[in-house]
Amino acid sequence: MKTCIYGAGSLGTILGAYLEKNGFHVDLVSRNKAHIVALKQHGAHIVGKAEFVAPVTAMLPDEMGYGYDVVFLMTKCLENDETVKFLVPHLADDGIICTCQNGLPEPGIASIIGEERTYGCTIGWGATLKEPGVSELTSGEGTLSFSLGRIKGGCDDNLRKLQSILSIMGDAEIDEDFMGARWSKLLINASFSGLSAVTGLTFGGVIDNKKARKIAQGIMKECLDTAHKAGVKLSPMQGHDIEKILGYNGPVKKWISYHIIPIAMKKHRSLKASMLQDIEKGKPTEIDAIDGALSREGRKYGVPTPLADKTVEIVKSITAGRLKPSPENLNLYS
Repeated sequence: MKTCIYGAGSLGTILGAYLEKNGFHVDLVSRNKAHIVALKQHGAHIVGKAEFVAPVTAMLPDEMGYGYDVVFLMTKCLENDETVKFLVPHLADDGIICTCQNGLPEPGIASIIGEERTYGCTIGWGATLKEPGVSELTSGEGTLSFSLGRIKGGCDDNLRKLQSILSIMGDAEIDEDFMGARWSKLLINASFSGLSAVTGLTFGGVIDNKKARKIAQGIMKECLDTAHKAGVKLSPMQGHDIEKILGYNGPVKKWISYHIIPIAMKKHRSLKASMLQDIEKGKPTEIDAIDGALSREGRKYGVPTPLADKTVEIVKSITAGRLKPSPENLNLYS
């Protein structure tokens, strides 16, 4: 099975290293030349919650071969149309793309290669690219989970094939209501990743800041309300019913939700949002694909999303140089 990870940054490097370590060959592709050179010379060096070095096959996009049966798409969503069109000729006739990106990327990919060749994956762990060739796993090995599915739901042979690959690294489950899993991941990213970029804090820092935690709780509420209007039931994450433990309609449940957040997010306290990492490197962020996606869906279904809207506004001001990531930005929320 000819397999490729396109966009082998922090997450893709770790996935590729685990696969190679366990005897499954995969090509790692990235436009980051320094990273590719380091991977070629020294292998993938994994640090943090796991410590090992794995020899890998790494290449720039123009060094890619053809006839890939599976491409795991792990780039940012910023240029998805161009990226997918670039990948099409590199796929086998029945090759598939499994997007591991944030937001709700599947419909756009399906519009180019067809719904039957488009699959999605949400990743339940985090990573940081420390330096070329070195990626830090920031989630404990017990949290290495994947949720797989397709737009129309159900299961097929391709999903079972993807499951067999990802099970090499962690717990890979097929979700027959995959868009529910997408919305669950969007809920976490829109609240904690967005606020990590706004404040410059880790997820744990957001949780420990009372004002930030209240705003995160409000963004979760916006996401839950929008999903309900869209007819989507959020999938459990790591065995927990997000709606049950974090959703609320009255003051008592709201109080409980607020105090459960630190417990629910305990395993992810050390995560530093990829958007914040992008800001620190002077790169564009995925804010339009995360909080922006929630804002667009909210408008579509008539659900107000003022906190997500403000998060988009602040992050764009930061990337434009008008603000810097800081807890002081929390004062910009009404």
